[in-house]
Amino acid sequence: MPTSFRSKTCESFVSRAVFPMKIEVVAYSGYKANERPLYFVLEQNKLGVVNVVDRWYGVEHDYFKVLAEDGKVYLVRWHRLLDLWFVVKIMEKTENPWPKNLAER
Repeated sequence: MPTSFRSKTCESFVSRAVFPMKIEVVAYSGYKANERPLYFVLEQNKLGVVNVVDRWYGVEHDYFKVLAEDGKVYLVRWHRLLDLWFVVKIMEKTENPWPKNLAER
């Protein structure tokens, strides 16, 4: 299968996906449960988490902005009460997330 066809297929999946999308996650549990995701399964593809870019906590949810092995950034949400994980958003990784004038400071 040509690479261009595969990438177009993945792009079409993302464009037609309905968010939030339930996923399976294996997470590190240190001082608390599900402290950070280690990898997740999306559409039968296992994606390792390269870096946790950001995280924040809500009343019932923990949010993780993660860089995955495929080079995309995923916004992942864990519902603490139900112990369920969801992908909320998929973004393309940018080389420099800061505006040019801020990056030069």
